[in-house]
Amino acid sequence: MQSSTIRNLFLDYFSSKDHLVMPSFSLIPQSDPTLLLVGAGMAPLKPFFTGEKKPPHPRVATCQKCVRTPDIERVGHTGRHATFFEMLGNFSFGDYFKEEAIAWAWDLVLNGYRLPEDRLWVSIYYEDEEAFKIWNEKIGVPAERIKRLGKEDNFWEIGLGPCGPCSEIYYDMGEEAGCDRPDCGVGCDCDRYLEIWNLVFTQFSREASGELIELKQKNIDTGAGLERLAMALQGVHSLYEIDIVKPVYEHFSNLVGSERRDQEVPLRVITEHSRGITFMIADGVTPSNEGRGYVLRRLLRRAVRFGKLLGIEGNFITDAVPLITDIMGPEYPELKERREYICQITRLEEQRFRETLTQGMEILDGYIEKVRRQGGNMLPGELAFKLYDTYGFPLDLTAEMVEERGLTVDREGFDQNLKQQQARARAASRSSAGEEDDLKYKAVENLTTVFTGYETLKQEAKLLLALVDGENRSTLEKDQKAEVLLDYTPFYAEAGGQIGDTGYIEAPAGRIKVENTIFSPWGQIIHQGIVEEGRVSAGEMVTAGVDSGRRQGICRSHTSTHLLHRALRHALGNHVNQAGSLVAPDRLRFDFNHFSSLSSEELQAVEEEVNKMVLANVAVQVTMTSLEEAEKMGATAIFTEKYEEDAVRMVSAGDYTRELCGGTHVSASGEIGLFRIISEEGIGSGLRRIEAIAGMNAYRHTVENDRLLHKIAGSLNTTANRLEQKFDEHLSEYKSLQKANHDLKQRLAAGEVKALLSEVNEIEGVKVLSAKVSAENLESLRMVMDEVKNHLASVVVVLGAVTDGKVILVGSVTPDLVSRGIQADMLLKEVARQVDGGGGGKPELAQAGGKNTAALPDALGSVEDLIREQLKTVGQV
Repeated sequence: MQSSTIRNLFLDYFSSKDHLVMPSFSLIPQSDPTLLLVGAGMAPLKPFFTGEKKPPHPRVATCQKCVRTPDIERVGHTGRHATFFEMLGNFSFGDYFKEEAIAWAWDLVLNGYRLPEDRLWVSIYYEDEEAFKIWNEKIGVPAERIKRLGKEDNFWEIGLGPCGPCSEIYYDMGEEAGCDRPDCGVGCDCDRYLEIWNLVFTQFSREASGELIELKQKNIDTGAGLERLAMALQGVHSLYEIDIVKPVYEHFSNLVGSERRDQEVPLRVITEHSRGITFMIADGVTPSNEGRGYVLRRLLRRAVRFGKLLGIEGNFITDAVPLITDIMGPEYPELKERREYICQITRLEEQRFRETLTQGMEILDGYIEKVRRQGGNMLPGELAFKLYDTYGFPLDLTAEMVEERGLTVDREGFDQNLKQQQARARAASRSSAGEEDDLKYKAVENLTTVFTGYETLKQEAKLLLALVDGENRSTLEKDQKAEVLLDYTPFYAEAGGQIGDTGYIEAPAGRIKVENTIFSPWGQIIHQGIVEEGRVSAGEMVTAGVDSGRRQGICRSHTSTHLLHRALRHALGNHVNQAGSLVAPDRLRFDFNHFSSLSSEELQAVEEEVNKMVLANVAVQVTMTSLEEAEKMGATAIFTEKYEEDAVRMVSAGDYTRELCGGTHVSASGEIGLFRIISEEGIGSGLRRIEAIAGMNAYRHTVENDRLLHKIAGSLNTTANRLEQKFDEHLSEYKSLQKANHDLKQRLAAGEVKALLSEVNEIEGVKVLSAKVSAENLESLRMVMDEVKNHLASVVVVLGAVTDGKVILVGSVTPDLVSRGIQADMLLKEVARQVDGGGGGKPELAQAGGKNTAALPDALGSVEDLIREQLKTVGQV
């Protein structure tokens, strides 16, 4: 039976049992910060189980794509463990319970999938007598084929709250798949008894006392692994032999020489990981060093490393993406739609890691040998961190590689190094400020403020509360900085990237200048400002007025971000999603996920498309609707935002763009006036940032550019129309002069090198040149170094010079000597320390600088001793 038939049969069966069949959710969890990735069929349905949201139907069935990594080290070593899999599931939210769940599962397995009954086994929680009676007395499974397992295997719970026993259906794969142990049976860790379906009966709540309380609303959560069902139904002993995985395995096998095709584990790892990589990128995950991006990077780099062990060259993961999307595309059309994007992200990450993999593995080999010579069995955390920081080796990859050699990794030491590097960034993101805000604004917790700023910029209101440094004040005096709350306010509080409004609050005997507007921890609107005139008292009726010109600028910027988002999707693809923004009156900033910088042509196309929509002067309308209806209408939502199911605010610019948004906007796109992109840059792996301006700021920017253009043209004695031609002429002349200058410097360097070659010494079979030379800058110094290397195939070169009262240093070690343990970066680090400086680089090439020019001769004189020390460290002296 084909996998597609298995999938459809399951969903059709439960549809006939009055289940709502829902499509697979994204691998990126929606509104659940506790999860990095969806790892179970029930994960996206969690709000329905907890009662946070009302389910669309009391019975639901899905086929959910999942990624789970706790068993990553077992992938390839068994036929059943995987990081990516499809989970078939049927769910009940307070509707049916154990009897129906068990009966339907058994019916589908026997009469739908027609698995032989004599190869089926059942497990239950050892105290679940109700489940035993259903299986034994109502279903008719013999007692000897019902195995009672303990809490670790057959009771589901996560801390306090809902929990319950499980019951599982196993398929006997046959003696040939077993472990030959006399006690081999259900629950054994070998491949013989394959768990194909898990039924979770959520019937209890674990209390703080440890007591189990029976729930009034009992739920059902089941999961049947598609790949495991396929193994049973297709009569194979591993997931690598089923119809949707075998072609991928064979693809990679064909890339390996015949002498290595028996290396099954690496081939399995590459096959399995490539599927997860493809699905994760399709759902918007990009490689990074944290969060779900780290999971992706770990899978990809692990696969690349195993490919290298097999001798596979090139971007082999990327090359497999079209095959995977062809196989899985009929069920998951987003794979085919985003195929090119998946390939681009995978190719970029493969290339980056492959550049450092060989060198990093050589360095790791050296570290391992050093640890062994010293009689140790643990790789120091500092060295593991260097592999991570310099060569991009995820800690888990390093750990796996050293464990293959019988060592472990000092994870605690690694973590200490990582924390030191990220101390400032981590400190900036701590939530202590949030705890201070909770205390500061405690007085506002039970107050209610209503925003009226969508309809008006001026509002009569009552001043509910006045705070000075968090303390309640009945009266505010002139020049006091304060925070005030009104029962109704037209001021927009900073949210969703849009900055807070400014303006004034006019009282009977005073006036507050509002300098910013924010939300309290409980959602009340707080006006921050200073008393400009007189005095203002709590309880007074006041008039609140927003700075209309500033608000209009904010509206232009905000609507521009929506148009920009849509234009980027048109130009680059639907993988583009907002990752952050700043909406201000004078500018806008838009962060989005994309794998490479935008060309000038792409930027021009995006800017032109936005301005076409501005000229079209389409109406910008706001619609309140349900989340489901908004999604049907094609509204774009932000992954990290949390939306109410029944009431969302959708902002539309004609039929061009629809986004869920709580911000303020122009009433028609023509009010933007003009839109200009100022800059585009990368801000992280797979993240780009565009800064832009709109309205009069965009006009002034254009006028200033025009003025500069004419000024430059005048300086070159030409007109603006002929400036490009004139520039090309000057550039050509400049390049000719630059080449002549370079040639002259090279001839001078060659002359100096002839004298330097006589100063080359030999230490333990290593040729070494360490000398002070004349050089006006680093480029000239590197030129001399390169000339030395042209004369000597194997050499360590360290050169120093004094320029502008400072020391400059360069160092080079040829590859053959790097393999002997000599590292240019470590050499120059020590030499630079002696001249009160520092530097860095790679084992083959490094540069440094310092302040102590007088110490340069002695520092260069220490190079030979430093080389002896490095050779001694690796045991070659």
